Amino acid sequence: MRTAFVKQLVEEARLNEKVFFLVADLGYNVVEDFAKEFPDRFINVGIAEQNMAGIAAGLAKEGFIPFIYSIGNFPTLRCMEQIRYDICYHNLNVNIVAVGGGYAYGSLGTSHHTTEELGMLRTIPTLTVCAPADPIESRMLTTMAVNDPTPFYIRLGKNGEKAIHEKSLENYQIGEPLLVRKGETTAVLSTGSIGIDNLDFITENNINASVYTFPVIKPLNKERLAQLFNSYKKIITVEEHQASAGFGSAILECLNDLQEEGLLTGIPKVKRIAIKDTFTSVAGSQKFLKEKNGLILKKEYFTAY
Repeated sequence: MRTAFVKQLVEEARLNEKVFFLVADLGYNVVEDFAKEFPDRFINVGIAEQNMAGIAAGLAKEGFIPFIYSIGNFPTLRCMEQIRYDICYHNLNVNIVAVGGGYAYGSLGTSHHTTEELGMLRTIPTLTVCAPADPIESRMLTTMAVNDPTPFYIRLGKNGEKAIHEKSLENYQIGEPLLVRKGETTAVLSTGSIGIDNLDFITENNINASVYTFPVIKPLNKERLAQLFNSYKKIITVEEHQASAGFGSAILECLNDLQEEGLLTGIPKVKRIAIKDTFTSVAGSQKFLKEKNGLILKKEYFTAY
């Protein structure tokens, strides 16, 4: 997914001389193609993520389209004040990219577990919050970020995620769900690379359920969500994030608002699968940590409403 992002960014930079790329002393064997082709539009700021956000804000004020890139928590939690005041308060075209969302860097411990940032960032005005499920969504969001003048956040996976979409995504409307497998009565919704797990589980167990990915979780397309809620008896949300304020919370908020506005014919039952208000103090693979925190589907979730 991260490789797809960099490749697409190179393509965008060829088309638009304003695209600028900043990294914080990482990305080796990933970002070199951009650095070699556009050395005057690439800066390695060193281990100084907050400065990187400020530099990007200045570049955006001068008309550039900067992307800042670092591991998980470092361009997000470490830079929350700069994102709020320097970037979003001024509604600048700065694009924040975090590689290794969720437990992708699980072996490095809690400091590298990116499991709270979606909730924090989606509360900040003007910021679009994204988490692609596969390389195709990653490419699509990169292009979208270049062409949208407002701030973007993109959470990437890093572990060679396979493509779950059969073709490139054209005419995507921001905030809409993407159907990747059609079923009846139950729909599994997710954002980020955990969507691959959901699709594999449903397919391998031959479960009659729909699977949707949400490349963008803020803003959500309420019209499309109303159609989704009216089509299923049960919704299961799955995320590699704390239950508080994350993707499942955003879905529940939208469900409540649509019901209040009289746009739903009924209320589907909702089950949330997320991290339960805890730090994970052990190190391990992403798969191990997802299983340890219950971030997996089970057959019994599909038997009762």
